[in-house]
Amino acid sequence: MRQKLHHLDFSILVPYLLLVIFGIIMVYSASSNIMLVNGFKPSFYGIRQAWYAIIAIFVFASLSFFLKLEIFKERKFVICFLEISLILLLYLIALKIIKGSDAAVNGAVGWIDLKVIKIQPLEIAKLALVIYLAYFLDRHDGSFSKGNIVENLYRPAILAAFMMFLVVIEPDLGGTAILAMIVIVMFSLSGIPVKNALIFLFSIAATVTLLVFLIIHWNPKFLQDNYQYQRLMSFMHPFELEQKGGAQLVNSYYAIHNGGLFGVGLGNSMQKRGYLPEPYTDFILSIIAEELGVIGALVVLGILFYLMWRIMEVGIKAKSQFNALVCFGITTIIFTETLFNVGAVIGLLPITGVTLPFISYGGSSLIVLSTAIGLALNIAANEKIRREMDNR
Repeated sequence: MRQKLHHLDFSILVPYLLLVIFGIIMVYSASSNIMLVNGFKPSFYGIRQAWYAIIAIFVFASLSFFLKLEIFKERKFVICFLEISLILLLYLIALKIIKGSDAAVNGAVGWIDLKVIKIQPLEIAKLALVIYLAYFLDRHDGSFSKGNIVENLYRPAILAAFMMFLVVIEPDLGGTAILAMIVIVMFSLSGIPVKNALIFLFSIAATVTLLVFLIIHWNPKFLQDNYQYQRLMSFMHPFELEQKGGAQLVNSYYAIHNGGLFGVGLGNSMQKRGYLPEPYTDFILSIIAEELGVIGALVVLGILFYLMWRIMEVGIKAKSQFNALVCFGITTIIFTETLFNVGAVIGLLPITGVTLPFISYGGSSLIVLSTAIGLALNIAANEKIRREMDNR
């Protein structure tokens, strides 16, 4: 334990802690006015996020850091973690069948309400998929030659497709896309010939683009009352459909415009005062841009990308295939969530409800991401210890 602490990678730990602390401050700032208007304490969500952070850091991140790395590579652990995530996803489908729209939050049945905390199984599924793929691909390292790629990859591909199917029928298109990105990146970095990986990537991208194009121009009547479809159309025509789903994007534009380069000051946002719906969740970056300016928002994103780079660098230098793939998978989760969130906030991508990592309000996301950071720190420490032993 002492040896591992001695090799703690502060270039990962410090930006992670900065983001979590800043997230607590911004959740409080973005939610205080709404809470006050509704008769609650203005610090309600801020205190909750602080408690989530304490649990995430001192329980989940610490546990995944101090556990022996070999435990994460054991078949029993990998299968058990995967089974738990699939059972939770299947429970959501059962909930949707039994309760229907009564179980939906913002158009999707994606949460299990335990009163104290709402669990979002998708968050667990992301990390479970990363660890499973790293385990599987590590065991088959070097066996992906031109003639047997399909034969060796059909099992993880079918399992990932089943997981994505369970998520897409919630419906959660953003979550499905994140799972797909995890699969694409980890398959691409596992020894599959680059040509095959690129063909696979472009095939998926072309299919998705074609489907979106057809839906937008076809404008089918049976989809017009669908929540996800309304989000897509609001992305295409936010000002025309401001009263039918475009309000978030329109008010996000106003927030960014109001903030300018240097912002109106912490706590002084106008858009959080009833104009921007739930500003402490997936549109918290808009409030950051309004209160701290575009410069402040870029600093936050800069810290996020530095954290991603450091985790990816650990993966690049890792001698173990499993360690490398886990680091790349964790980086993919953080990068894709950031990409989708920023893209939605500035109107370059449809609104999918994907939150900003470590910053947006939410216990499930923060706990799972913190567990992933603890695992990345565990890998970084073990790789440092291994290099020192090799140099003796």
